[in-house]
Amino acid sequence: MQNVTGTLIWYYYICKREVWLMARELNPFQEDEFLEIGRLIQDESYRREKKEISFGNIKIDLVKNEKGELVISEIKKSSKALQSAKMQLIFYLYTLKKHGISAKGELLFPKEKKKETVELTDELKEEIKTAISNIQELIKKDLPPEPKKNNFCKTCAYYEFCWI
Repeated sequence: MQNVTGTLIWYYYICKREVWLMARELNPFQEDEFLEIGRLIQDESYRREKKEISFGNIKIDLVKNEKGELVISEIKKSSKALQSAKMQLIFYLYTLKKHGISAKGELLFPKEKKKETVELTDELKEEIKTAISNIQELIKKDLPPEPKKNNFCKTCAYYEFCWI
């Protein structure tokens, strides 16, 4: 599981080709306006909270204590990729749980003024274990999966890797 990160989990639920590219450190254009907007939202939101905590192969956006309970948060630009954001947070909760740390999760969408609570259920634990295994198999391959158009392609920082 060491080579699997939250970012790869997020990409896995959007585009398998992105997973392969990111795992090989073929990084997208870093000045892509959508990447910059996402970084700005993360930097400017929730200024009073403790931000970006690294724990092994995960980076948690926010950590707080609510009534004696650890709550970890993931900040996203929008809820458009809700499933991938949720599974990224599930991956973090699963990783912490494997190390004996119980936590609850929340997805934060500051531009939309939305918050969604996320808990690690047995069903989600099995789903994330399958995703981790699939990612490990995918990144072992010599060639990336063929590109497949989806709703995220137009704003993807990897667009040139697939469609030009």
